[in-house]
Amino acid sequence: MARKLPAILVAAAACAVLLSLAAPLVVVCDPDMLQDICVADLKSLQGPMRVNGFPCKRPENVTADDFFFGGLAKAGDVYTGNPTGSSTTAADVAALPGLNTLGVSMARTDYAPWGGVSRPHAHPRATEILFVAEGTLEVGFVVTADGDGRTSRLFSRTVSKGEVFVFPRGLVHYQRSVGAAPAVAVSAFDSQMPGTQPAAAALFGAAPPVPTDVLARAFQTDAGVVETIKSKFTPK
Repeated sequence: MARKLPAILVAAAACAVLLSLAAPLVVVCDPDMLQDICVADLKSLQGPMRVNGFPCKRPENVTADDFFFGGLAKAGDVYTGNPTGSSTTAADVAALPGLNTLGVSMARTDYAPWGGVSRPHAHPRATEILFVAEGTLEVGFVVTADGDGRTSRLFSRTVSKGEVFVFPRGLVHYQRSVGAAPAVAVSAFDSQMPGTQPAAAALFGAAPPVPTDVLARAFQTDAGVVETIKSKFTPK
């Protein structure tokens, strides 16, 4: 004959189930589709962008243009008032509303010859796979080599026309043109909005600013050097 569980155990199990159902859902990737399409309704937003995507347009308001973006056909300006010598055009959900909930996006980056650089940055929500369409790039990303973050290792190599390189999600990476001709790269991401956080601008151009003494200690320099660098990243 089966033994009955004590009433207190039954009550505890019931409470555990209820708590698990009441706990907030944690999403660690782009939302999965539950319908054929969910074109982003960019005009209906109130305040900042939603964490897990945009609200959907009403189906009767969707057109083929919502799934089209021609911006990658045009080269970016890498010379006029451009200290880095590179220009990136993103084909993410903000430019292509039909990407909403699809979990993918692209970008085109143009580089001036001999030194045009996509400064060190990270994509917090996506892995990047980069295809060199024209020219030659030196590329690299940095990983932590030990458990406490005191030592880092750089993975770097030259990538030429027709070749591909991958940057793991969330890691700081860069690209630099090393040829006599302008370079063009096309990147694909596994997120509709991968995000880009430039390392230097994040630290020296934040508003409110990161305390100068924190940066001076972190970079093992003096406050005057930090203030000089901050002056070059004044928030617009």
